Amino acid sequence: MPALDGIRILDMTQWEAGTACTQALAWLGADVVKVEPPGRGDPGRSFMGGEHDSEYFLNWNANKRSLVLDLLQPEGRDLLLRLVPHYDVFIENYGPGVIEKLDLGYEVMRERHPGLIYARVKGFGTWGPYADYKCMDMVAQAAAGAMSVTGNEDEPPQRPGPTMGDSGSGVQAALAILAAWVQRQRTGAGQLVEISMQEAMTYYMRTMVANGSNFGTEVSPRKGHGFGATMNLYACRPGGPNDYIYVMVVNTRMWQRLASAIGRDDLIDDARFASGRGRHKNADALYAEIAKWTAERSKQEAMARIAGAGVPCSAVLDTRDLFSDPHLQARDFVKTVEHRSRGPVRLLGNPLRLSASEVPLRGAPLLGEHTREVLGADLALSSADLAGLAERGVIGG
Repeated sequence: MPALDGIRILDMTQWEAGTACTQALAWLGADVVKVEPPGRGDPGRSFMGGEHDSEYFLNWNANKRSLVLDLLQPEGRDLLLRLVPHYDVFIENYGPGVIEKLDLGYEVMRERHPGLIYARVKGFGTWGPYADYKCMDMVAQAAAGAMSVTGNEDEPPQRPGPTMGDSGSGVQAALAILAAWVQRQRTGAGQLVEISMQEAMTYYMRTMVANGSNFGTEVSPRKGHGFGATMNLYACRPGGPNDYIYVMVVNTRMWQRLASAIGRDDLIDDARFASGRGRHKNADALYAEIAKWTAERSKQEAMARIAGAGVPCSAVLDTRDLFSDPHLQARDFVKTVEHRSRGPVRLLGNPLRLSASEVPLRGAPLLGEHTREVLGADLALSSADLAGLAERGVIGG
Protein backbone atom coordinates (compact mmCIF):
# COMPACT_ATOMS: atom_id res chain seq x y z
CA MET A 1 0.00 0.00 0.00
CA PRO A 2 1.34 3.50 -0.79
CA ALA A 3 2.62 5.19 2.36
CA LEU A 4 0.41 8.27 1.94
CA ASP A 5 -2.62 6.46 0.55
CA GLY A 6 -5.74 8.41 1.55
CA ILE A 7 -4.08 11.81 2.04
CA ARG A 8 -5.58 14.36 -0.32
CA ILE A 9 -3.80 17.54 -1.36
CA LEU A 10 -5.24 20.57 -3.11
CA ASP A 11 -2.19 21.86 -4.93
CA MET A 12 -2.22 25.50 -6.05
CA THR A 13 1.49 25.67 -6.86
CA GLN A 14 3.46 26.76 -9.88
CA TRP A 15 7.00 26.69 -11.22
CA GLU A 16 9.15 24.54 -8.91
CA ALA A 17 9.33 25.29 -5.18
CA GLY A 18 5.72 24.28 -4.57
CA THR A 19 5.55 21.63 -7.28
CA ALA A 20 8.64 19.91 -5.88
CA CYS A 21 6.81 19.61 -2.57
CA THR A 22 3.65 18.11 -4.02
CA GLN A 23 5.55 15.80 -6.36
CA ALA A 24 7.40 14.32 -3.38
CA LEU A 25 4.07 13.73 -1.65
CA ALA A 26 2.52 12.30 -4.83
CA TRP A 27 5.52 9.97 -5.21
CA LEU A 28 4.63 8.62 -1.78
CA GLY A 29 1.03 7.97 -2.76
CA ALA A 30 -0.89 11.13 -1.85
CA ASP A 31 -3.77 12.12 -4.14
CA VAL A 32 -2.53 15.48 -5.47
CA VAL A 33 -4.99 17.63 -7.42
CA LYS A 34 -3.18 20.49 -9.13
CA VAL A 35 -5.34 23.60 -9.48
CA GLU A 36 -4.35 25.59 -12.58
CA PRO A 37 -5.68 28.73 -14.25
CA PRO A 38 -7.31 28.51 -17.68
CA GLY A 39 -5.24 29.21 -20.77
CA ARG A 40 -1.63 28.19 -20.26
CA GLY A 41 -1.97 26.72 -16.76
CA ASP A 42 1.13 26.50 -14.61
CA PRO A 43 3.73 28.75 -16.33
CA GLY A 44 6.18 25.87 -15.98
CA ARG A 45 4.23 24.08 -18.72
CA SER A 46 5.83 26.43 -21.26
CA PHE A 47 9.15 26.89 -19.48
CA MET A 48 11.46 29.53 -21.01
CA GLY A 49 8.88 30.21 -23.72
CA GLY A 50 9.11 26.67 -25.02
CA GLU A 51 6.46 24.17 -26.00
CA HIS A 52 3.46 23.32 -23.87
CA ASP A 53 3.99 20.42 -21.45
CA SER A 54 7.71 21.14 -21.37
CA GLU A 55 10.29 18.67 -20.13
CA TYR A 56 10.67 20.94 -17.10
CA PHE A 57 6.96 20.57 -16.26
CA LEU A 58 7.00 16.81 -16.77
CA ASN A 59 9.90 16.50 -14.35
CA TRP A 60 8.06 18.23 -11.48
CA ASN A 61 4.44 17.15 -11.91
CA ALA A 62 4.37 13.37 -12.19
CA ASN A 63 1.62 11.44 -10.39
CA LYS A 64 -0.72 14.45 -10.13
CA ARG A 65 -4.15 15.27 -11.49
CA SER A 66 -4.97 18.62 -13.12
CA LEU A 67 -8.06 20.71 -12.37
CA VAL A 68 -8.62 24.00 -14.23
CA LEU A 69 -10.56 26.71 -12.36
CA ASP A 70 -10.89 30.40 -13.14
CA LEU A 71 -10.47 31.79 -9.64
CA LEU A 72 -11.02 35.33 -10.88
CA GLN A 73 -14.66 34.43 -11.38
CA PRO A 74 -16.78 34.19 -8.21
CA GLU A 75 -18.08 30.80 -9.35
CA GLY A 76 -14.55 29.47 -9.72
CA ARG A 77 -13.50 30.71 -6.28
CA ASP A 78 -16.65 29.20 -4.78
CA LEU A 79 -15.91 25.83 -6.36
CA LEU A 80 -12.44 25.86 -4.80
CA LEU A 81 -13.86 26.64 -1.36
CA ARG A 82 -16.42 23.87 -1.76
CA LEU A 83 -13.59 21.46 -2.54
CA VAL A 84 -11.55 22.37 0.55
CA PRO A 85 -13.44 20.14 3.07
CA HIS A 86 -12.64 17.12 0.88
CA TYR A 87 -8.89 17.59 1.28
CA ASP A 88 -6.33 17.30 4.07
CA VAL A 89 -3.84 19.83 2.73
CA PHE A 90 -3.91 23.04 0.71
CA ILE A 91 -0.61 24.42 -0.57
CA GLU A 92 0.30 27.51 -2.59
CA ASN A 93 3.49 29.30 -3.65
CA TYR A 94 2.19 32.29 -5.56
CA GLY A 95 3.95 35.65 -5.39
CA PRO A 96 3.42 38.13 -2.54
CA GLY A 97 -0.16 39.29 -2.20
CA VAL A 98 -1.75 37.04 -4.86
CA ILE A 99 -3.63 34.77 -2.45
CA GLU A 100 -4.71 37.79 -0.42
CA LYS A 101 -6.21 39.42 -3.54
CA LEU A 102 -8.16 36.23 -4.20
CA ASP A 103 -9.30 36.22 -0.55
CA LEU A 104 -8.19 32.61 -0.15
CA GLY A 105 -6.06 32.98 2.98
CA TYR A 106 -5.78 30.55 5.86
CA GLU A 107 -8.58 32.05 7.94
CA VAL A 108 -11.02 31.87 5.02
CA MET A 109 -10.23 28.22 4.35
CA ARG A 110 -10.12 27.26 8.01
CA GLU A 111 -13.74 28.35 8.32
CA ARG A 112 -14.61 25.75 5.70
CA HIS A 113 -12.32 23.05 7.14
CA PRO A 114 -10.92 23.50 10.70
CA GLY A 115 -8.66 20.47 10.26
CA LEU A 116 -7.04 21.80 7.10
CA ILE A 117 -3.25 21.93 6.87
CA TYR A 118 -2.61 25.13 4.93
CA ALA A 119 0.95 25.38 3.54
CA ARG A 120 2.69 28.36 1.98
CA VAL A 121 6.10 28.47 0.28
CA LYS A 122 7.29 32.08 -0.04
CA GLY A 123 10.60 33.58 -1.04
CA PHE A 124 11.09 35.49 2.20
CA GLY A 125 8.08 34.41 4.24
CA THR A 126 5.00 36.50 4.91
CA TRP A 127 6.46 39.03 7.34
CA GLY A 128 9.71 40.94 7.73
CA PRO A 129 11.39 43.66 5.63
CA TYR A 130 11.69 41.43 2.54
CA ALA A 131 8.21 39.89 2.68
CA ASP A 132 6.94 41.79 -0.38
CA TYR A 133 9.97 40.96 -2.53
CA LYS A 134 9.52 38.45 -5.31
CA CYS A 135 11.84 35.47 -5.25
CA MET A 136 12.88 32.53 -7.37
CA ASP A 137 15.49 29.83 -6.98
CA MET A 138 18.75 31.66 -7.53
CA VAL A 139 17.51 34.74 -5.67
CA ALA A 140 16.94 32.52 -2.65
CA GLN A 141 20.41 31.02 -3.06
CA ALA A 142 21.96 34.48 -3.15
CA ALA A 143 19.93 35.57 -0.12
CA ALA A 144 21.00 32.50 1.88
CA GLY A 145 24.72 32.84 1.17
CA ALA A 146 25.14 29.94 -1.25
CA MET A 147 26.67 32.06 -4.00
CA SER A 148 29.14 33.62 -1.58
CA VAL A 149 30.84 30.26 -0.94
CA THR A 150 30.73 29.02 -4.55
CA GLY A 151 33.62 29.66 -6.94
CA ASN A 152 37.27 30.55 -6.58
CA GLU A 153 38.50 32.86 -3.86
CA ASP A 154 39.94 35.46 -6.26
CA GLU A 155 36.89 35.51 -8.55
CA PRO A 156 33.28 36.76 -8.22
CA PRO A 157 30.66 34.58 -6.49
CA GLN A 158 29.18 31.90 -8.72
CA ARG A 159 25.70 30.55 -9.22
CA PRO A 160 25.36 26.93 -8.03
CA GLY A 161 23.92 24.71 -10.72
CA PRO A 162 21.22 22.65 -8.92
CA THR A 163 17.95 24.40 -8.10
CA MET A 164 18.20 23.84 -4.36
CA GLY A 165 16.47 27.14 -3.59
CA ASP A 166 13.31 25.80 -5.21
CA SER A 167 13.43 22.03 -4.86
CA GLY A 168 15.20 22.14 -1.50
CA SER A 169 12.49 24.43 -0.14
CA GLY A 170 9.83 22.13 -1.58
CA VAL A 171 11.19 19.03 0.15
CA GLN A 172 11.30 20.91 3.46
CA ALA A 173 7.70 21.99 2.89
CA ALA A 174 6.75 18.35 2.36
CA LEU A 175 8.45 17.40 5.63
CA ALA A 176 6.60 20.16 7.48
CA ILE A 177 3.27 19.14 5.97
CA LEU A 178 3.75 15.53 7.05
CA ALA A 179 4.70 16.67 10.55
CA ALA A 180 1.52 18.77 10.71
CA TRP A 181 -0.49 15.81 9.45
CA VAL A 182 0.96 13.54 12.17
CA GLN A 183 0.11 16.17 14.77
CA ARG A 184 -3.42 16.33 13.42
CA GLN A 185 -3.79 12.60 14.03
CA ARG A 186 -3.26 13.35 17.74
CA THR A 187 -5.17 16.62 18.08
CA GLY A 188 -7.65 16.73 15.23
CA ALA A 189 -6.60 20.32 14.51
CA GLY A 190 -5.09 21.70 11.35
CA GLN A 191 -2.50 24.47 11.21
CA LEU A 192 -0.67 26.95 9.02
CA VAL A 193 2.69 25.84 7.60
CA GLU A 194 5.08 28.44 6.19
CA ILE A 195 8.39 27.93 4.42
CA SER A 196 10.68 30.84 3.57
CA MET A 197 12.96 29.89 0.68
CA GLN A 198 15.74 32.07 2.10
CA GLU A 199 15.53 30.27 5.44
CA ALA A 200 15.19 26.86 3.79
CA MET A 201 18.39 27.43 1.82
CA THR A 202 20.34 28.12 5.01
CA TYR A 203 19.81 24.46 5.91
CA TYR A 204 22.26 23.57 3.12
CA MET A 205 24.70 26.27 4.26
CA ARG A 206 25.39 25.03 7.77
CA THR A 207 28.64 23.20 7.03
CA MET A 208 29.98 26.19 5.12
CA VAL A 209 28.90 28.51 7.93
CA ALA A 210 30.78 26.31 10.38
CA ASN A 211 33.83 26.28 8.08
CA GLY A 212 35.19 29.76 8.57
CA SER A 213 32.46 32.06 9.87
CA ASN A 214 33.33 31.78 13.58
CA PHE A 215 29.65 31.81 14.54
CA GLY A 216 28.78 34.56 12.11
CA THR A 217 31.55 37.00 13.00
CA GLU A 218 33.65 36.38 9.86
CA VAL A 219 33.09 35.59 6.18
CA SER A 220 33.48 31.95 5.09
CA PRO A 221 35.74 31.90 2.00
CA ARG A 222 35.18 30.44 -1.43
CA LYS A 223 37.38 27.39 -1.96
CA GLY A 224 36.93 26.59 -5.63
CA HIS A 225 36.87 22.90 -6.45
CA GLY A 226 38.06 21.74 -3.08
CA PHE A 227 40.84 21.78 -0.54
CA GLY A 228 44.35 20.95 -1.62
CA ALA A 229 45.20 17.84 -3.64
CA THR A 230 43.19 15.28 -1.71
CA MET A 231 39.79 16.95 -2.06
CA ASN A 232 39.63 18.06 -5.65
CA LEU A 233 38.74 17.52 -9.29
CA TYR A 234 41.06 15.63 -11.64
CA ALA A 235 40.89 15.68 -15.41
CA CYS A 236 40.51 12.36 -17.24
CA ARG A 237 40.78 11.00 -20.77
CA PRO A 238 39.66 12.08 -23.40
CA GLY A 239 39.51 15.59 -21.96
CA GLY A 240 35.88 16.56 -22.58
CA PRO A 241 34.12 19.27 -20.55
CA ASN A 242 32.91 16.75 -17.96
CA ASP A 243 35.72 14.22 -18.12
CA TYR A 244 36.71 14.58 -14.47
CA ILE A 245 36.60 12.68 -11.23
CA TYR A 246 36.22 14.13 -7.77
CA VAL A 247 38.35 12.61 -5.03
CA MET A 248 37.74 13.28 -1.33
CA VAL A 249 40.38 11.94 1.05
CA VAL A 250 39.76 12.87 4.69
CA ASN A 251 42.39 10.88 6.60
CA THR A 252 45.79 9.22 6.24
CA ARG A 253 44.34 5.74 5.75
CA MET A 254 42.35 6.95 2.74
CA TRP A 255 45.44 8.70 1.40
CA GLN A 256 47.43 5.48 1.55
CA ARG A 257 44.66 3.60 -0.25
CA LEU A 258 44.55 6.28 -2.93
CA ALA A 259 48.30 6.06 -3.48
CA SER A 260 48.10 2.27 -3.77
CA ALA A 261 45.10 2.46 -6.11
CA ILE A 262 47.04 4.57 -8.60
CA GLY A 263 50.10 2.36 -8.32
CA ARG A 264 52.17 4.87 -6.40
CA ASP A 265 53.03 3.23 -3.10
CA ASP A 266 56.25 5.21 -3.25
CA LEU A 267 54.26 8.35 -2.45
CA ILE A 268 53.21 6.86 0.89
CA ASP A 269 56.81 6.92 2.04
CA ASP A 270 57.48 10.36 0.61
CA ALA A 271 58.14 12.65 3.58
CA ARG A 272 56.35 15.52 1.84
CA PHE A 273 53.05 13.64 1.92
CA ALA A 274 53.32 11.62 5.14
CA SER A 275 50.96 13.85 7.13
CA GLY A 276 47.80 15.76 6.38
CA ARG A 277 49.65 19.00 6.99
CA GLY A 278 52.40 17.93 4.60
CA ARG A 279 49.93 16.93 1.90
CA HIS A 280 48.30 20.34 2.20
CA LYS A 281 51.62 22.25 2.21
CA ASN A 282 52.82 20.34 -0.85
CA ALA A 283 49.44 20.23 -2.58
CA ASP A 284 50.67 21.38 -5.99
CA ALA A 285 53.29 18.65 -6.19
CA LEU A 286 50.88 15.97 -5.00
CA TYR A 287 48.14 17.15 -7.35
CA ALA A 288 50.53 16.85 -10.29
CA GLU A 289 51.38 13.24 -9.38
CA ILE A 290 47.73 12.18 -9.14
CA ALA A 291 46.77 14.15 -12.25
CA LYS A 292 49.32 12.23 -14.35
CA TRP A 293 47.50 9.00 -13.52
CA THR A 294 43.94 10.25 -14.07
CA ALA A 295 44.84 11.88 -17.40
CA GLU A 296 45.56 8.43 -18.84
CA ARG A 297 42.20 6.93 -17.86
CA SER A 298 38.53 7.58 -18.49
CA LYS A 299 36.51 8.96 -15.61
CA GLN A 300 34.69 5.64 -15.28
CA GLU A 301 37.98 3.68 -15.12
CA ALA A 302 39.45 6.09 -12.59
CA MET A 303 36.33 5.97 -10.43
CA ALA A 304 36.21 2.17 -10.46
CA ARG A 305 39.85 1.91 -9.38
CA ILE A 306 39.82 4.60 -6.68
CA ALA A 307 36.33 4.08 -5.27
CA GLY A 308 36.91 0.34 -5.42
CA ALA A 309 39.89 0.82 -3.11
CA GLY A 310 37.68 2.39 -0.45
CA VAL A 311 38.36 6.04 -1.26
CA PRO A 312 35.37 8.41 -1.75
CA CYS A 313 35.44 9.21 -5.45
CA SER A 314 33.01 9.72 -8.31
CA ALA A 315 33.09 10.46 -11.97
CA VAL A 316 31.55 13.84 -12.78
CA LEU A 317 28.38 12.57 -14.39
CA ASP A 318 26.68 14.97 -16.77
CA THR A 319 22.94 15.09 -17.45
CA ARG A 320 23.28 12.57 -20.29
CA ASP A 321 25.37 10.23 -18.14
CA LEU A 322 22.61 10.11 -15.52
CA PHE A 323 20.30 8.31 -17.93
CA SER A 324 22.91 5.70 -18.89
CA ASP A 325 24.74 5.30 -15.59
CA PRO A 326 24.96 1.54 -14.91
CA HIS A 327 24.32 1.98 -11.19
CA LEU A 328 21.15 4.04 -11.66
CA GLN A 329 20.07 1.61 -14.37
CA ALA A 330 20.62 -1.38 -12.08
CA ARG A 331 18.54 0.30 -9.37
CA ASP A 332 15.71 0.94 -11.89
CA PHE A 333 15.94 4.66 -11.21
CA VAL A 334 15.58 5.75 -14.84
CA LYS A 335 11.96 5.33 -15.85
CA THR A 336 10.09 5.48 -19.14
CA VAL A 337 6.55 6.76 -18.76
CA GLU A 338 3.79 7.50 -21.23
CA HIS A 339 2.57 11.06 -21.63
CA ARG A 340 -0.58 11.77 -23.59
CA SER A 341 0.93 14.60 -25.65
CA ARG A 342 4.64 13.72 -25.63
CA GLY A 343 4.47 9.94 -25.95
CA PRO A 344 7.07 7.84 -24.07
CA VAL A 345 9.48 10.02 -22.10
CA ARG A 346 12.37 9.16 -19.81
CA LEU A 347 12.38 10.59 -16.30
CA LEU A 348 14.55 10.17 -13.25
CA GLY A 349 12.66 8.25 -10.58
CA ASN A 350 11.66 8.70 -6.97
CA PRO A 351 14.65 8.73 -4.58
CA LEU A 352 12.39 8.02 -1.58
CA ARG A 353 12.47 4.24 -1.31
CA LEU A 354 10.19 2.55 1.20
CA SER A 355 10.20 -1.24 1.42
CA ALA A 356 6.45 -1.51 2.06
CA SER A 357 5.26 1.31 -0.22
CA GLU A 358 5.36 1.07 -3.99
CA VAL A 359 3.93 3.89 -6.13
CA PRO A 360 4.34 3.53 -9.92
CA LEU A 361 5.58 6.66 -11.70
CA ARG A 362 2.91 8.25 -13.89
CA GLY A 363 3.32 10.99 -16.45
CA ALA A 364 2.36 14.58 -15.63
CA PRO A 365 -1.27 15.49 -16.43
CA LEU A 366 -2.49 17.47 -19.39
CA LEU A 367 -3.91 20.87 -18.51
CA GLY A 368 -7.36 20.32 -16.99
CA GLU A 369 -7.26 16.60 -17.75
CA HIS A 370 -9.08 15.69 -14.52
CA THR A 371 -11.35 18.72 -14.05
CA ARG A 372 -14.63 16.93 -14.62
CA GLU A 373 -13.47 13.80 -12.83
CA VAL A 374 -12.56 15.72 -9.66
CA LEU A 375 -15.60 18.02 -9.57
CA GLY A 376 -17.95 15.20 -10.39
CA ALA A 377 -16.58 12.93 -7.65
CA ASP A 378 -16.00 15.52 -4.92
CA LEU A 379 -18.93 17.87 -5.46
CA ALA A 380 -21.37 15.48 -7.14
CA LEU A 381 -21.78 17.84 -10.10
CA SER A 382 -23.74 16.40 -13.00
CA SER A 383 -22.66 16.37 -16.62
CA ALA A 384 -25.08 19.23 -17.26
CA ASP A 385 -23.61 21.21 -14.36
CA LEU A 386 -20.09 20.68 -15.68
CA ALA A 387 -21.08 21.59 -19.22
CA GLY A 388 -22.60 24.85 -17.99
CA LEU A 389 -19.49 25.74 -15.99
CA ALA A 390 -17.33 25.05 -19.04
CA GLU A 391 -19.55 27.24 -21.25
CA ARG A 392 -19.16 30.12 -18.79
CA GLY A 393 -15.39 29.67 -18.72
CA VAL A 394 -15.34 28.80 -15.02
CA ILE A 395 -13.66 25.45 -15.62
CA GLY A 396 -11.45 24.03 -18.33
CA GLY A 397 -10.34 20.68 -19.57
